[in-house]
Amino acid sequence: MSEQPSPPKTRPRGRPRAFDRDRAVLEAARLFWRRGYSGTSTRALTVALGLSTSSLYAAFGSKAGLFEEAVRTYAERYREIYERAVTEPDFGAVVARVLVDSVQEFTQPGDRHPGCLVTSAVMSDSTSTLDTAVYMAELHAANERLLRARAERAVRDGHLPAGCDPASLTGLVQSLWHGLSARSTLGTPREELMASARLGHELIRLHLG
Repeated sequence: MSEQPSPPKTRPRGRPRAFDRDRAVLEAARLFWRRGYSGTSTRALTVALGLSTSSLYAAFGSKAGLFEEAVRTYAERYREIYERAVTEPDFGAVVARVLVDSVQEFTQPGDRHPGCLVTSAVMSDSTSTLDTAVYMAELHAANERLLRARAERAVRDGHLPAGCDPASLTGLVQSLWHGLSARSTLGTPREELMASARLGHELIRLHLG
């Protein structure tokens, strides 16, 4: 009687890696920030994210869908900073929250943040549904309107001097914000940016009395 061949050994199947959407968006943002939307291929995205093309499309709909989610994810954090700041009862605290919290966002560690969107390659790029430069301009304008409305309320409530010009005050805070953002992009350490943010807040506070 001939010996029957033993059945082939089956290889144990490992557990598939869980899909981490936040991590995928972060890795995609890093590519988009460096290369822009048009300069980032679907192939480069699938390699960076460890996904097949079909899985990427299933998760985000398209390359454009992933791009828009990346832009909105990191840009909307600045809207949230302003929305939290204007709830402070004292306008000096509003300014401090806007500047200090923004510096904390500018200088997030690289393993949790793709870098500054404002100075990235995506600012000159767009999809059929999202023009990044227009979107960011509208976001900054909305943040400025929110801050100005809060300054106007502080004047009405007597928390700021009656002669204070809310538009000029808001413009000053926004100028400080953009300066801090630019210095962050140039690699200024968090400690120096924080010192500048706090000094800016203190000078505004002393000027307003």
